[in-house]
Amino acid sequence: METTKFENLELTPVTVVETSLPEILKAEIDVQISTAKAYPRSLKMFQDRALTMATLTEDIAETCSYALPRAGKIIEGPTIRLAEIIISTFGNIRSGARVIANDGKSVTAQGFCHDLETNNFVAVEVKKRITYKDGRTFNEDMQIMTGNAAAAVALRNAIFKVVPMALIMPIYEKAKEVAKGTAETLITRRNKAVAYFNDLGVKNEQICEVLEIKKIEDIDLDKLMLLTQYRSAIKNGEATIKTIFEPEKEELKKETPKAKSKYNSEAEVQQDLLKGALTTDEADKLIIELNKKVK
Repeated sequence: METTKFENLELTPVTVVETSLPEILKAEIDVQISTAKAYPRSLKMFQDRALTMATLTEDIAETCSYALPRAGKIIEGPTIRLAEIIISTFGNIRSGARVIANDGKSVTAQGFCHDLETNNFVAVEVKKRITYKDGRTFNEDMQIMTGNAAAAVALRNAIFKVVPMALIMPIYEKAKEVAKGTAETLITRRNKAVAYFNDLGVKNEQICEVLEIKKIEDIDLDKLMLLTQYRSAIKNGEATIKTIFEPEKEELKKETPKAKSKYNSEAEVQQDLLKGALTTDEADKLIIELNKKVK
């Protein structure tokens, strides 16, 4: 076997420069700010693009607003879906969200939004509980779901603190108008909305009660809009089936005897909790009752 010899080779020293992650991040942001200054956004273009995207179809428009029943009143607001449309069309802006802490009792998510043109930076933290009343911690799937929900809320709040609401409200109102639909599409969209809630175990009588009507056929464009906003609230983790269709009433608690639980295991309870069919407090009570039966 021949051996190759390397002679008269010059070795060039290599200098290794250690750069910390914060320095790299700072350099990246500096470049983004410089680019933003060189190519400023057009507010007219932003509004046109955002409006076009939010009202492209009735289905898209439906995702832009939510509603929640609170103390006999209806609270409405823009959703994380609308925030995503805003952030994608505003231009020259950074945003993101992540879970920054999990102490075994609650998860804390942080959302941030940074306008690169004005250098306006806002960070918002949202905390959500991940324990039952008896102190036991949620399983891994529930912790992940709770963390994602907290991150979505934190991101939405951060975006709406940086992008002026004066620019967002016309888009929000127009999206609500499109989501309302027309008389021609009322029956099809009504059946679709009712079927969604029926699949989650909500009876037509419950839908009629919460909408304050006598029968499903009485759902008009305004009532359908409200029902659609409830659906968005559930999908985005803002509410559950129970908080919308079965609000707790103190007088009923005192007078109505306990109904037999349909749950036979803790896994069944957690499954409905993941679907939004139960609140955390309701799941707590059911699991406590199941544990008593086992003992």
